[in-house]
Amino acid sequence: MQTTKLSAQSILPLTCSRSGTCCFGKAVMLNPWELLSFSKEKKITPREFRDLYCDFGGIRLIFNGKEDKKGQKACSQYIDNVGCSVHLGRPLACRLYPLGRQIQFDKAHYIFEGNQFPCLTDCAEVLELPKLSVGEYLKGQGVNPFEKAQDEYLIVMQNIADIAFELLLDSGLSASGDTKTLEIWREMGNELPTILSERIGKEWLDCLMIPEITDVVDDPILFAQKHNKLLILKAQEQFGSLQTLQELHEASVLTMGIALHLSRGLGADTKGISELWIETAKRHGAKE
Repeated sequence: MQTTKLSAQSILPLTCSRSGTCCFGKAVMLNPWELLSFSKEKKITPREFRDLYCDFGGIRLIFNGKEDKKGQKACSQYIDNVGCSVHLGRPLACRLYPLGRQIQFDKAHYIFEGNQFPCLTDCAEVLELPKLSVGEYLKGQGVNPFEKAQDEYLIVMQNIADIAFELLLDSGLSASGDTKTLEIWREMGNELPTILSERIGKEWLDCLMIPEITDVVDDPILFAQKHNKLLILKAQEQFGSLQTLQELHEASVLTMGIALHLSRGLGADTKGISELWIETAKRHGAKE
């Protein structure tokens, strides 16, 4: 399907409906700060929100509500005839809808698929609304802190992957002739999220998605940076005294799995990222 890029000045009939078709049949992925934002609005703990309303350890919002005319189930936070019950805490994907966001050369681009703007057919009420620029729409949706969180967690994702690279390339594992590690990196890039979350395990999923951070929760950048430090500290404690090649292999696989799982929560192309990281490792001497 054709993808159309938009500038901030593009004029389109944009709106945000608290009870539109965007609440049905979607895959809304979450990063840890978004999960926290949801829980604050719901007035429960992040762990409670994660366990009640999320799949795969917290990276995807559950859609298990009432079906619409197309047979698509509503978001777990949707209340019939009312709309989103946690509207102020909604994540970036909901704030952007129906736009997508791509980062190319450190610049954000906004896109939608197809030749016709999707809300013109899915939400007929937008035809009666005034037109907004994309920039005006984004400002009205309050996307700024959520975009900051998303971009900062892309850095966290790479930092976690870097630990997996170090365990493979700088430990003697790669030099030993190991080929199993990259094989499993590729396997994880293609795994269903339910399988990958089981591979990672509860302890690391908790550390990844519901970190014990009680300050700086209103600042997405500081929150993500503090979270990054917690993840690195945990990795150092768990992997700092490994002795055998098998232990190094298992640690590299686990760490890469965590990075790939986070990438899915960020809405990234997990398979493509795993292939990119495999090729990078091979250029530095790893074998497959």
